[in-house]
Amino acid sequence: MIVTMVPECTDEQVGRVISHLREFGYQTHTLVGAGPTVIGATGRGVSDELIDQIGGLDGVSLANRSMQPYMLAQRAARPAGSRVPVGEDAQVVIGAGDLTVMSGTCSVENREITLEVARAVRAHGGQMLRGGAFKPRTSPYSFQGLGEEGLQILAEARAETGLPIVTEVMEPEQVELIAEYADMLQIGSRNMANFPLLRRVATSGKPILLKRGFSATVNEWLMSAEYILAGGNDQVVLCERGIRAFDTSTRFTLDLNAVPLVKQLTHLPIIVDPSHGVGIRELVPQMALAGVAAGADGLMVEIHPDPDSALSDGDQTITLDAWERMMASVSAVRDAVQGSMGLAVVA
Repeated sequence: MIVTMVPECTDEQVGRVISHLREFGYQTHTLVGAGPTVIGATGRGVSDELIDQIGGLDGVSLANRSMQPYMLAQRAARPAGSRVPVGEDAQVVIGAGDLTVMSGTCSVENREITLEVARAVRAHGGQMLRGGAFKPRTSPYSFQGLGEEGLQILAEARAETGLPIVTEVMEPEQVELIAEYADMLQIGSRNMANFPLLRRVATSGKPILLKRGFSATVNEWLMSAEYILAGGNDQVVLCERGIRAFDTSTRFTLDLNAVPLVKQLTHLPIIVDPSHGVGIRELVPQMALAGVAAGADGLMVEIHPDPDSALSDGDQTITLDAWERMMASVSAVRDAVQGSMGLAVVA
């Protein structure tokens, strides 16, 4: 069962609903923060009589059966959608109907490049800075990131530009350290089904960017989001970053039909990562525009002053000039569709 409270509900009203459900033998899970309070109840069947009883309690907006296995993530829990605030004083809100852009280098290579990129992101309309301090790589011999030094460089870039930072966490043991520096924690494609990590980031107190596994179905992706929601953290943003298909012409296949589908299935915001989605830098700007047109709440794009010398993912990374031109086009596409769909871009 899903119970959605009215926006102005009191703690006492929420407590009364929870007590009532527990009296009938249900386990309860409560979401508070990125939208109206939602109470999920599991453990037994739901009768029409119970739905009527719960729906009649003070402070309840809607009570209904849970029709999806991802009970808390389903659209019915928050029909109007969730808004996820990021950064000090929530200067960025993803899912608010604006376009949020997150950009930066794939990995933090050094202080000079990171600051140069951060300044470019700030100057040309990006709202967030991305960069990997800890990098999961296919080869154990590839550059693995600078670790805490990389986090310190990102924090310096934030102090200068004001851009909130998003960076990847790979292991449960890293969560506490990375949460000290980052404004948003990223779960990468390879870790989408790392359930101990999902449980741990749920307790971090930080917004979570959950990338789709490159071999994951939409249902599996949303069930991973459910782990974080069930852990009490409703500040979750989904990221479509391409899936593995039979055609190897591009690195992955950017599954843009997932964007409107996910918006039907869940209240969680969704952004698009065209860099990983295609893996070919010349195609990234066009696919970024396609993501905006599809209704994404944001974009995540990899940029670098000299992509050919980048220590990771140079083939899919665009130059700062190309990113500036892309942003001008993104604004035009956003303005063209603003009246019919909410958009956000993460740089």
